[in-house]
Amino acid sequence: MAGQDAASLAHPHDEQLPSFRYAMENQTGRVSAAGSAKEANIDEFPVSEKIAAVSMRLEPGSIRELHWHAIAAEWAYMLSGHCRITVFSPDGTCEMADFGPGDVWYFPRGYPHSIQALADGCHFILTFDDGHFSEFGTFSLTDWVGHTPPEVLAENFNVPAATFQKFPKEEVYIVSSKAPPALPADSPPGSQHTGPLTHKFSLEAQQPRKFDGGFLRIVSQVEFPISTTMTGATMTIHPGAVRGLHWHPHAAEWQYVIAGKARATVFASHGHARTDEFTPGDIAYIPQGFGHYIENIGNDDLQLLLVFNHGEYKSVDLADWLASNPRRLVAANFGVPEDVIARFAPGGTIVGS
Repeated sequence: MAGQDAASLAHPHDEQLPSFRYAMENQTGRVSAAGSAKEANIDEFPVSEKIAAVSMRLEPGSIRELHWHAIAAEWAYMLSGHCRITVFSPDGTCEMADFGPGDVWYFPRGYPHSIQALADGCHFILTFDDGHFSEFGTFSLTDWVGHTPPEVLAENFNVPAATFQKFPKEEVYIVSSKAPPALPADSPPGSQHTGPLTHKFSLEAQQPRKFDGGFLRIVSQVEFPISTTMTGATMTIHPGAVRGLHWHPHAAEWQYVIAGKARATVFASHGHARTDEFTPGDIAYIPQGFGHYIENIGNDDLQLLLVFNHGEYKSVDLADWLASNPRRLVAANFGVPEDVIARFAPGGTIVGS
Protein backbone atom coordinates (compact mmCIF):
# COMPACT_ATOMS: atom_id res chain seq x y z
CA MET A 1 0.00 0.00 0.00
CA ALA A 2 2.95 2.35 0.58
CA GLY A 3 3.37 4.84 -2.25
CA GLN A 4 -0.29 4.90 -3.30
CA ASP A 5 -1.87 8.28 -3.97
CA ALA A 6 -5.45 9.48 -3.52
CA ALA A 7 -6.42 8.49 -7.07
CA SER A 8 -5.35 4.87 -6.61
CA LEU A 9 -7.18 4.67 -3.29
CA ALA A 10 -10.33 5.92 -4.99
CA HIS A 11 -10.31 3.00 -7.44
CA PRO A 12 -9.18 -0.10 -5.54
CA HIS A 13 -8.88 -3.23 -7.65
CA ASP A 14 -10.52 -5.47 -5.05
CA GLU A 15 -13.50 -3.15 -4.42
CA GLN A 16 -12.45 -2.93 -0.75
CA LEU A 17 -11.08 0.28 0.73
CA PRO A 18 -8.24 -0.01 3.24
CA SER A 19 -8.90 0.97 6.82
CA PHE A 20 -8.49 4.66 7.62
CA ARG A 21 -7.95 3.79 11.32
CA TYR A 22 -4.79 2.96 13.26
CA ALA A 23 -4.65 2.21 17.00
CA MET A 24 -1.48 4.21 17.64
CA GLU A 25 -1.62 4.19 21.44
CA ASN A 26 -2.00 0.39 21.48
CA GLN A 27 1.47 -0.02 19.96
CA THR A 28 4.62 -0.65 22.02
CA GLY A 29 6.82 1.85 20.24
CA ARG A 30 10.26 2.84 21.50
CA VAL A 31 10.42 2.73 25.31
CA SER A 32 13.12 3.70 27.81
CA ALA A 33 13.25 4.76 31.45
CA ALA A 34 13.27 8.40 30.28
CA GLY A 35 10.24 8.24 27.98
CA SER A 36 8.55 6.61 25.02
CA ALA A 37 7.57 7.25 21.40
CA LYS A 38 4.89 5.56 19.28
CA GLU A 39 5.07 6.28 15.57
CA ALA A 40 2.56 6.18 12.71
CA ASN A 41 3.88 6.83 9.20
CA ILE A 42 3.24 4.96 5.95
CA ASP A 43 5.16 1.94 7.24
CA GLU A 44 2.70 1.38 10.09
CA PHE A 45 -0.32 3.16 8.57
CA PRO A 46 -0.06 2.85 4.76
CA VAL A 47 -2.92 5.20 3.82
CA SER A 48 -1.28 8.11 5.67
CA GLU A 49 0.65 9.37 2.67
CA LYS A 50 0.93 13.05 3.59
CA ILE A 51 1.16 13.14 7.40
CA ALA A 52 3.25 11.14 9.89
CA ALA A 53 2.82 11.29 13.65
CA VAL A 54 4.33 10.35 17.00
CA SER A 55 2.80 10.08 20.45
CA MET A 56 5.61 10.93 22.88
CA ARG A 57 5.82 10.83 26.65
CA LEU A 58 8.71 12.25 28.67
CA GLU A 59 9.37 11.50 32.31
CA PRO A 60 10.01 14.52 34.61
CA GLY A 61 13.17 16.31 33.48
CA SER A 62 13.79 13.99 30.52
CA ILE A 63 15.01 15.50 27.25
CA ARG A 64 14.17 14.65 23.67
CA GLU A 65 17.70 15.45 22.66
CA LEU A 66 18.81 18.29 20.41
CA HIS A 67 17.93 17.30 16.83
CA TRP A 68 16.42 18.37 13.52
CA HIS A 69 14.23 16.91 10.76
CA ALA A 70 15.52 17.01 7.19
CA ILE A 71 12.36 16.25 5.22
CA ALA A 72 9.44 17.50 7.32
CA ALA A 73 8.18 20.35 9.46
CA GLU A 74 6.92 19.50 12.95
CA TRP A 75 3.54 20.56 14.39
CA ALA A 76 2.82 19.49 17.97
CA TYR A 77 -0.03 19.62 20.48
CA MET A 78 0.41 19.27 24.25
CA LEU A 79 -2.03 16.79 25.78
CA SER A 80 -0.86 16.80 29.40
CA GLY A 81 1.94 18.01 31.64
CA HIS A 82 4.48 20.69 30.81
CA CYS A 83 7.66 20.97 28.78
CA ARG A 84 10.22 23.49 27.59
CA ILE A 85 11.39 23.81 24.00
CA THR A 86 14.47 25.40 22.49
CA VAL A 87 14.59 26.15 18.77
CA PHE A 88 17.27 27.79 16.63
CA SER A 89 16.67 29.51 13.29
CA PRO A 90 19.11 29.66 10.35
CA ASP A 91 19.09 33.47 10.72
CA GLY A 92 20.77 33.07 14.12
CA THR A 93 17.74 33.83 16.27
CA CYS A 94 16.46 31.42 18.91
CA GLU A 95 13.51 30.88 21.22
CA MET A 96 12.99 29.14 24.56
CA ALA A 97 9.44 28.71 25.86
CA ASP A 98 7.35 26.60 28.22
CA PHE A 99 4.25 24.71 27.06
CA GLY A 100 1.22 23.29 28.85
CA PRO A 101 -1.97 21.44 27.86
CA GLY A 102 -3.58 22.90 24.75
CA ASP A 103 -0.45 24.68 23.53
CA VAL A 104 0.94 24.17 20.02
CA TRP A 105 4.42 24.49 18.54
CA TYR A 106 5.66 24.51 14.96
CA PHE A 107 9.24 24.00 13.79
CA PRO A 108 9.96 24.55 10.09
CA ARG A 109 11.85 21.85 8.24
CA GLY A 110 15.51 21.72 9.25
CA TYR A 111 15.23 23.97 12.35
CA PRO A 112 17.20 22.37 15.25
CA HIS A 113 15.32 22.04 18.52
CA SER A 114 14.94 20.17 21.81
CA ILE A 115 12.07 19.27 24.15
CA GLN A 116 12.49 18.85 27.92
CA ALA A 117 9.79 17.77 30.35
CA LEU A 118 9.26 19.95 33.40
CA ALA A 119 8.71 18.57 36.91
CA ASP A 120 5.36 16.92 36.10
CA GLY A 121 6.46 15.13 32.91
CA CYS A 122 4.45 15.46 29.71
CA HIS A 123 2.59 13.77 26.84
CA PHE A 124 2.32 15.40 23.42
CA ILE A 125 1.42 14.54 19.85
CA LEU A 126 3.91 15.34 17.09
CA THR A 127 2.80 15.52 13.46
CA PHE A 128 4.91 15.96 10.34
CA ASP A 129 3.96 17.19 6.86
CA ASP A 130 5.28 14.08 5.08
CA GLY A 131 3.87 10.59 5.60
CA HIS A 132 7.27 9.08 4.72
CA PHE A 133 8.95 10.80 7.65
CA SER A 134 10.22 8.58 10.46
CA GLU A 135 10.88 9.92 13.94
CA PHE A 136 13.48 7.20 14.25
CA GLY A 137 15.41 8.63 11.31
CA THR A 138 15.88 12.02 12.93
CA PHE A 139 19.20 13.87 12.74
CA SER A 140 20.29 13.79 16.39
CA LEU A 141 23.16 15.70 18.00
CA THR A 142 24.69 12.73 19.85
CA ASP A 143 24.47 10.54 16.77
CA TRP A 144 26.40 13.03 14.62
CA VAL A 145 29.02 13.89 17.24
CA GLY A 146 29.43 10.21 18.09
CA HIS A 147 30.21 9.40 14.45
CA THR A 148 32.60 12.30 13.84
CA PRO A 149 36.35 11.81 14.42
CA PRO A 150 37.53 13.49 17.66
CA GLU A 151 40.24 15.44 15.79
CA VAL A 152 37.56 16.99 13.54
CA LEU A 153 35.44 17.88 16.58
CA ALA A 154 38.53 19.38 18.22
CA GLU A 155 39.08 21.66 15.22
CA ASN A 156 35.40 22.59 15.05
CA PHE A 157 35.04 23.54 18.73
CA ASN A 158 38.65 24.59 19.40
CA VAL A 159 39.11 22.18 22.30
CA PRO A 160 41.43 19.16 22.79
CA ALA A 161 40.32 15.93 21.10
CA ALA A 162 40.35 14.21 24.50
CA THR A 163 37.34 16.35 25.44
CA PHE A 164 35.11 13.94 23.53
CA GLN A 165 36.44 10.70 25.00
CA LYS A 166 33.38 10.08 27.20
CA PHE A 167 30.76 11.49 24.85
CA PRO A 168 28.08 8.99 23.67
CA LYS A 169 29.04 6.97 20.61
CA GLU A 170 25.42 6.35 19.59
CA GLU A 171 22.20 8.36 19.56
CA VAL A 172 20.71 8.81 23.04
CA TYR A 173 17.29 9.89 21.63
CA ILE A 174 15.60 10.53 25.00
CA VAL A 175 17.90 11.13 27.97
CA SER A 176 17.13 11.35 31.69
CA SER A 177 17.88 14.66 33.40
CA LYS A 178 16.71 16.97 36.16
CA ALA A 179 13.83 19.34 35.47
CA PRO A 180 15.12 22.79 34.51
CA PRO A 181 14.66 25.85 36.72
CA ALA A 182 11.80 28.22 36.02
CA LEU A 183 12.29 30.74 33.25
CA PRO A 184 12.82 34.28 34.53
CA ALA A 185 9.69 36.42 34.54
CA ASP A 186 11.67 39.32 33.09
CA SER A 187 14.76 38.60 31.02
CA PRO A 188 17.76 40.86 31.66
CA PRO A 189 18.24 43.68 29.13
CA GLY A 190 20.13 42.54 26.06
CA SER A 191 19.74 38.82 26.83
CA GLN A 192 17.17 37.99 24.15
CA HIS A 193 17.85 37.16 20.51
CA THR A 194 14.46 35.97 19.31
CA GLY A 195 13.11 36.05 15.78
CA PRO A 196 10.13 38.04 14.50
CA LEU A 197 7.79 35.02 14.67
CA THR A 198 7.11 32.89 17.74
CA HIS A 199 7.01 29.10 17.58
CA LYS A 200 4.30 28.91 20.28
CA PHE A 201 0.51 29.25 20.05
CA SER A 202 -1.99 28.68 22.87
CA LEU A 203 -4.79 26.99 20.95
CA GLU A 204 -7.14 26.14 23.83
CA ALA A 205 -6.98 29.74 25.08
CA GLN A 206 -8.75 30.90 21.91
CA GLN A 207 -12.49 31.54 21.62
CA PRO A 208 -14.07 28.55 19.83
CA ARG A 209 -16.40 28.58 16.84
CA LYS A 210 -19.68 27.33 18.32
CA PHE A 211 -22.29 25.19 16.54
CA ASP A 212 -25.48 23.39 17.55
CA GLY A 213 -23.60 20.12 17.96
CA GLY A 214 -20.28 21.24 19.41
CA PHE A 215 -17.41 23.64 18.88
CA LEU A 216 -14.16 24.04 16.96
CA ARG A 217 -10.84 25.84 17.45
CA ILE A 218 -8.57 26.28 14.42
CA VAL A 219 -4.98 27.49 14.21
CA SER A 220 -3.72 28.11 10.68
CA GLN A 221 -1.04 30.35 9.26
CA VAL A 222 -3.50 33.24 9.69
CA GLU A 223 -3.41 32.94 13.48
CA PHE A 224 0.09 31.42 13.74
CA PRO A 225 2.19 32.95 10.94
CA ILE A 226 5.22 30.67 11.29
CA SER A 227 3.08 27.57 10.60
CA THR A 228 3.31 27.82 6.83
CA THR A 229 2.75 24.16 5.93
CA MET A 230 0.33 22.86 8.58
CA THR A 231 -3.00 23.75 10.18
CA GLY A 232 -4.33 22.26 13.40
CA ALA A 233 -7.63 22.20 15.22
CA THR A 234 -9.42 20.73 18.19
CA MET A 235 -13.06 19.73 17.76
CA THR A 236 -15.65 18.76 20.35
CA ILE A 237 -18.77 16.94 19.15
CA HIS A 238 -21.59 16.51 21.64
CA PRO A 239 -23.30 13.11 22.11
CA GLY A 240 -25.48 12.24 19.13
CA ALA A 241 -24.10 15.12 17.01
CA VAL A 242 -22.30 14.87 13.67
CA ARG A 243 -19.50 16.74 11.94
CA GLY A 244 -21.46 17.09 8.72
CA LEU A 245 -20.61 15.76 5.27
CA HIS A 246 -17.66 17.70 3.85
CA TRP A 247 -14.21 17.49 2.26
CA HIS A 248 -10.98 19.48 2.22
CA PRO A 249 -10.01 20.57 -1.30
CA HIS A 250 -6.28 21.11 -0.78
CA ALA A 251 -5.20 19.10 2.27
CA ALA A 252 -5.29 15.65 3.82
CA GLU A 253 -6.79 15.39 7.31
CA TRP A 254 -5.22 13.53 10.24
CA GLN A 255 -7.21 12.90 13.43
CA TYR A 256 -6.36 11.77 16.98
CA VAL A 257 -9.14 10.78 19.37
CA ILE A 258 -8.47 12.47 22.71
CA ALA A 259 -11.70 11.34 24.38
CA GLY A 260 -15.03 9.74 23.48
CA LYS A 261 -16.15 7.29 20.82
CA ALA A 262 -16.45 8.11 17.13
CA ARG A 263 -17.68 6.61 13.91
CA ALA A 264 -16.16 8.07 10.73
CA THR A 265 -17.24 7.30 7.18
CA VAL A 266 -15.00 8.10 4.20
CA PHE A 267 -16.33 8.33 0.63
CA ALA A 268 -13.82 7.56 -2.12
CA SER A 269 -16.01 7.97 -5.25
CA HIS A 270 -17.43 5.34 -7.64
CA GLY A 271 -19.56 3.74 -4.94
CA HIS A 272 -16.66 3.12 -2.57
CA ALA A 273 -17.00 4.09 1.09
CA ARG A 274 -15.71 2.76 4.39
CA THR A 275 -16.85 3.20 7.99
CA ASP A 276 -14.57 2.67 11.01
CA GLU A 277 -15.12 3.20 14.73
CA PHE A 278 -12.58 4.95 16.94
CA THR A 279 -11.77 5.13 20.65
CA PRO A 280 -9.20 7.24 22.59
CA GLY A 281 -5.68 6.85 21.23
CA ASP A 282 -6.84 5.86 17.73
CA ILE A 283 -5.91 7.94 14.72
CA ALA A 284 -7.65 8.46 11.39
CA TYR A 285 -6.45 9.68 8.01
CA ILE A 286 -8.63 11.08 5.22
CA PRO A 287 -6.89 11.70 1.87
CA GLN A 288 -7.21 15.10 0.25
CA GLY A 289 -10.60 15.64 -1.38
CA PHE A 290 -12.26 12.50 0.05
CA GLY A 291 -15.77 13.13 1.38
CA HIS A 292 -16.32 12.22 5.04
CA TYR A 293 -18.33 12.79 8.19
CA ILE A 294 -17.81 12.01 11.89
CA GLU A 295 -20.45 10.84 14.36
CA ASN A 296 -20.28 10.89 18.15
CA ILE A 297 -21.63 7.44 19.04
CA GLY A 298 -20.78 7.61 22.75
CA ASN A 299 -22.46 9.09 25.81
CA ASP A 300 -19.80 11.74 26.41
CA ASP A 301 -18.31 14.55 24.37
CA LEU A 302 -16.08 13.41 21.51
CA GLN A 303 -12.80 15.35 21.56
CA LEU A 304 -10.59 15.26 18.47
CA LEU A 305 -7.24 16.70 17.48
CA LEU A 306 -7.17 17.50 13.74
CA VAL A 307 -4.12 18.27 11.60
CA PHE A 308 -3.94 19.28 7.93
CA ASN A 309 -0.87 19.39 5.67
CA HIS A 310 -1.45 22.97 4.51
CA GLY A 311 -1.00 26.34 6.21
CA GLU A 312 -4.45 27.49 5.09
CA TYR A 313 -7.68 25.89 6.31
CA LYS A 314 -10.36 25.16 3.69
CA SER A 315 -13.47 23.00 3.92
CA VAL A 316 -16.36 22.42 1.54
CA ASP A 317 -19.54 21.50 3.44
CA LEU A 318 -22.12 19.57 1.43
CA ALA A 319 -25.07 21.47 2.89
CA ASP A 320 -23.50 24.84 2.04
CA TRP A 321 -22.63 23.72 -1.49
CA LEU A 322 -26.18 22.58 -2.22
CA ALA A 323 -27.65 25.72 -0.66
CA SER A 324 -25.56 27.85 -3.05
CA ASN A 325 -27.21 26.26 -6.10
CA PRO A 326 -30.71 26.98 -7.44
CA ARG A 327 -33.25 24.64 -5.85
CA ARG A 328 -34.53 23.57 -9.25
CA LEU A 329 -31.01 22.50 -10.24
CA VAL A 330 -30.52 20.43 -7.09
CA ALA A 331 -34.03 18.96 -7.37
CA ALA A 332 -33.40 17.97 -10.98
CA ASN A 333 -30.09 16.42 -9.97
CA PHE A 334 -31.87 14.08 -7.51
CA GLY A 335 -35.06 13.72 -9.54
CA VAL A 336 -37.29 15.01 -6.71
CA PRO A 337 -39.73 17.95 -6.37
CA GLU A 338 -38.27 21.36 -5.44
CA ASP A 339 -40.21 21.45 -2.16
CA VAL A 340 -38.14 18.49 -0.94
CA ILE A 341 -34.92 20.45 -1.42
CA ALA A 342 -36.52 23.52 0.18
CA ARG A 343 -36.68 21.60 3.47
CA PHE A 344 -32.90 21.00 3.55
CA ALA A 345 -31.32 22.74 6.54
CA PRO A 346 -28.40 25.13 5.95
CA GLY A 347 -24.93 23.98 6.91
CA GLY A 348 -23.72 24.17 10.49
CA THR A 349 -20.38 22.29 10.37
CA ILE A 350 -21.18 20.37 13.59
CA VAL A 351 -24.87 19.44 13.50
CA GLY A 352 -26.79 18.73 16.68
CA SER A 353 -28.96 15.64 17.05
